[in-house]
Amino acid sequence: MASLEMQGAYDLSIAKIDELVTKISEGNYALGLINQKTHKFIVKYVGRAEDDLNVRLKQHVGKYPKFKFSYAESPQAAFEKVCRNFHDFGGTKRLGNSFHPKPPAHADWKCPCCSILLD
Repeated sequence: MASLEMQGAYDLSIAKIDELVTKISEGNYALGLINQKTHKFIVKYVGRAEDDLNVRLKQHVGKYPKFKFSYAESPQAAFEKVCRNFHDFGGTKRLGNSFHPKPPAHADWKCPCCSILLD
């Protein structure tokens, strides 16, 4: 079974983000909702922040009710994790993500799951 390896689920609000995401850091997040029957987090969108996870999460407030997050050691680590999460949770067929995660313009990093070089 796929795992996000993230903290949460928390209410996706500015106040909750400010309370919990206190480190200025790159990181990863998943947005979604809680299944009312099973009480499990349902992943609807995965993403990453290359420099400030708090700021990036706030851009999604109002789109989904819940979020999970984790800090990353580097922008490349955040990219590789979002790629794994993207594939593990269904890609564009099951997630609200419109496309496969892309590396920053200056990087030639490949997806660790499908090994394609994205542009």
